[in-house]
Amino acid sequence: MDLHEMDRYIKSIIKEAGHRIRNSFLSDISIESKSDADDLVTNIDKEIEQFFISRINRDFPGHRIYGEEGFGDDIQDHKGIIWLLDPIDGTMNFVHQKRNFAISLGVYEEGIGKLGYIYDVVNDDLYHGVLGGGAYYNDERLSKLKDTVIGESIIAMNATWAVPNSYFDHKGTLQLIQDVRGIRSYGSAALELAYLASGRVDAYLSMRLSPWDIAGGMVIAGEVGAIATNFNGAPANLLEQDTFLAANPSIHSQILEKYILPK
Repeated sequence: MDLHEMDRYIKSIIKEAGHRIRNSFLSDISIESKSDADDLVTNIDKEIEQFFISRINRDFPGHRIYGEEGFGDDIQDHKGIIWLLDPIDGTMNFVHQKRNFAISLGVYEEGIGKLGYIYDVVNDDLYHGVLGGGAYYNDERLSKLKDTVIGESIIAMNATWAVPNSYFDHKGTLQLIQDVRGIRSYGSAALELAYLASGRVDAYLSMRLSPWDIAGGMVIAGEVGAIATNFNGAPANLLEQDTFLAANPSIHSQILEKYILPK
């Protein structure tokens, strides 16, 4: 796999997809609910995923596609080359705000992330990374993350995980909120990982994310030194929904051990 050739190709189709999304602002958007009333999907999510799939199938036959809207392949293993795609990460923001959403794409070979992209469509900002080749914000190379401490850190986290919920004992996250400098929630896992990679936040955690939410961002954040695991400290799950913590390496283990792992 020629990473640099694929990188150029992917950047071009991501920009084309972004143009299609921006044009959709001028038309009526059809909105549906999936698993619950807050889990939204639009006709644009579906159209953009189908656009990517048609291009990938045409130009990279033999590659598999793991897409949020289900138009790709049934992925049960890490074999071969897999494109993990969320055509609009942050659909609720897309519907309500027309901003704060992104295209998220990761290309993995035998389970190893080789290419990662997060495209902030409205701001025309592209975060991207190549395994071993660094991470970038548009054309600016991102620096390795500098050490921090919990008391000086900003954590990205949905407020849902700080109140009683069916997924997790929230007492640890409440304590984390009290101990850090600040909490932010942007409503898009992809953007929150982009902000981790660019040093705007120091960690991002969620009790429930799917592989396409994190695949692109993990490649980018990994190139600046961030560590990504589930809440048990195991490698982040790229086959099914799971807990997720990505953080500056100087505080990752502390967040797990002090605030998340069972006492």
